[in-house]
Amino acid sequence: MTAPEGSARQNGAASVRATVEAVREGRRTPERILEETLSRIRSAEGGPSGLHSFLALTSGEASASAEASAHGRGASPLAGVPVAVKDNLVTLDLPTTCGSRFLEGYRSPFEATAVRRLREAGALVVGKTNLDEFGMGSSTENSAFGPTRNPLDLDRVPGGSSGGSAAAVAAGYVPAALGSDTGGSVRQPAAFCGIVGVKPTYGRVSRYGLVAFASSLDQVGTFGRTVEDAARLLQVVSGFDPRDSTSVRTPVPDFLSGLEGGIEGLVVGVPKEYFPDSLPRSVRDGCEEALERLRAGGAVIREVSLPYTEYAVPTYYVLAPAEASSNLARYDGIRYGNRASGARSLQEVYEASRSQGFGREVKRRILLGTFALSSGYYDRYYGRAQKVRKVIAREFAETFERGVDVLFTPTSPSVAFPLGERLDDPVRMYLSDVFTVTANLAGVPALSLPVGGAEGLPVGGQLLAPKWEEARLLRVARSLERTFGAVEAT
Repeated sequence: MTAPEGSARQNGAASVRATVEAVREGRRTPERILEETLSRIRSAEGGPSGLHSFLALTSGEASASAEASAHGRGASPLAGVPVAVKDNLVTLDLPTTCGSRFLEGYRSPFEATAVRRLREAGALVVGKTNLDEFGMGSSTENSAFGPTRNPLDLDRVPGGSSGGSAAAVAAGYVPAALGSDTGGSVRQPAAFCGIVGVKPTYGRVSRYGLVAFASSLDQVGTFGRTVEDAARLLQVVSGFDPRDSTSVRTPVPDFLSGLEGGIEGLVVGVPKEYFPDSLPRSVRDGCEEALERLRAGGAVIREVSLPYTEYAVPTYYVLAPAEASSNLARYDGIRYGNRASGARSLQEVYEASRSQGFGREVKRRILLGTFALSSGYYDRYYGRAQKVRKVIAREFAETFERGVDVLFTPTSPSVAFPLGERLDDPVRMYLSDVFTVTANLAGVPALSLPVGGAEGLPVGGQLLAPKWEEARLLRVARSLERTFGAVEAT
């Protein structure tokens, strides 16, 4: 069968596996791969019709250094693989801006664990990708440095907040990339760009070096053109990290060994709350087709109910801004980042620096979060939201305990929408995450992959699994991907 209508371009960078094999066999060198990748990005990104998926690219000096470190390490799992990194993961060789004027030009004195593990595995970090400022957005239009465009339709958004990473993979610049997912920021752009995006179990991948938005929700995730590409990246970055107090000492299984194991007898739960009457026909048709293919592959399809789903978005938009209000208090114009000139007092430095440095959406969420945490409202809003979060997590756990192996839902209630369409309607923008925020609230792993399309735009289907069951999640996704004839390693 052919790939879903609107799936990402199947050209450009070779797959992760094909690249590693070429390096191991001596047919290609990491240096040459990096030169070709950077050339491809620079020639395509420039001009008004460019995607603007990158905020910074590695330099020639860094290119030589990367080649030297990877040369001769043919056994490395990512030897010579070009990878993009979202610009809220700190790096030593490139600026970390978080898409904000507040951190414009900032260089970190240390490197994120996930990035360090990529380099140690032989990967070549080619650049830092665009994002909604501090990860706050669903379209990558909130970047202080301009929006990223969807490579499948330049007049539409790539999703967010990891839209730059998703666009870079979908355009064929790189086979895989890192993003971060607080409420769907890996899965939703993966759906909009027609690629695969994985959010692991909370605690599976170290958050050390991931600039905090909402610490109890933020996670490092992976993008790939295929399930295998995303899995290979996840394999490398997973594992306990003593530098991260939320990292868990749970053994990391081999995500690749059972990837082709099939789904005979697995129970796929379909929560009815994720298929409301308002769901567009194009999204519903793609998801129903995917369910039929899962059934044909031997899976048992079972309707389930997760009634607290309707409270997920309001719960998330109390908790996430509250944590953001606390985390972003460190940006005061004193220690690092933007400092306003002409201030006559310490208070004026704080006020002017934050007013000038933060964009509209960041200010909105700081205000929302500060209000939710303020005296007289803490129990009414934040305390109640925490209680609802526990109920949502319990619902998921009980559903899986009743014999459901994975859940299947739409990733987003729409396909990629036009640039500018929702910028002045924050509530409508927030509802883009209605199907994805529950996984973050519950801490369970989730994945998006293309399952259909309409009018040249892809539809994403979401799979969710019990905590620590990424291997099962990837196996089901790979089985479904095969039925759509997704691109193999080339």
